[in-house]
Amino acid sequence: MMNGMDSCTQNGTASSNSSQSGHIEESKTNLIVNYLPQNMTQEEIRSLFSSIGELESCKLIRDKVTGESGQSLGYGFVNYVRQDDAERAINQLNGLRLQNKTIKVSYARPSSEAIKGANLYVSGLPKSMTQQDLEGMFRAYGSIITSRILCDNITGLSKGVGFIRFDQRIEAERAIQKLNGTIPEGAAEPITVKFANNPSNNNKAVPPLAAYLSPLTRRYGGPIHHPAGRFRYIPLSPLTR
Repeated sequence: MMNGMDSCTQNGTASSNSSQSGHIEESKTNLIVNYLPQNMTQEEIRSLFSSIGELESCKLIRDKVTGESGQSLGYGFVNYVRQDDAERAINQLNGLRLQNKTIKVSYARPSSEAIKGANLYVSGLPKSMTQQDLEGMFRAYGSIITSRILCDNITGLSKGVGFIRFDQRIEAERAIQKLNGTIPEGAAEPITVKFANNPSNNNKAVPPLAAYLSPLTRRYGGPIHHPAGRFRYIPLSPLTR
């Protein structure tokens, strides 16, 4: 298992695959960017992708509860004016190493009802379990959008609680059926896996993720800037996550 602070950092990803409810046509100018460093700002993302071509829009996805100044979820969207620029951005920027992350750039797809309500709350996790271990346990049941293990702000130790957001609700339901009440490696008690903030069951809703989060601390060095203030990046071959 992984050691150190990586076990308590968010691995922000979002899926761009077609929904199981039917084919959804992809936009050829709108891109989704996964595995962004958490301390990377929206303006730095814009600077990076506008070096390829003119952008129509750029959006870093943040926690809905805390709003524009809240916790980055580690992924975002960039929409180009021209299709050929979007294609070139995928070819040139997909797989780039930024700080402690290797970003993934691909075409985005429209949202659908099938992906709503797919966020899971997991408790009773072994304190030694890392985020990579958590994803490994849930990966067999679907495409993971985001994952997090919550840690104490002072000690940095795991609280034994995590969140997993799947691409589609059916995947989250499958994970609940297979994993709720099981005992993972390194645990002495069964884990609890259930929907977080289920709107149809508000009396049992799990508090929003933002309620557990402390203000974002920069555990890693910030983006490297050259004198002109542009965000710099170094192309490297993609790493195994």
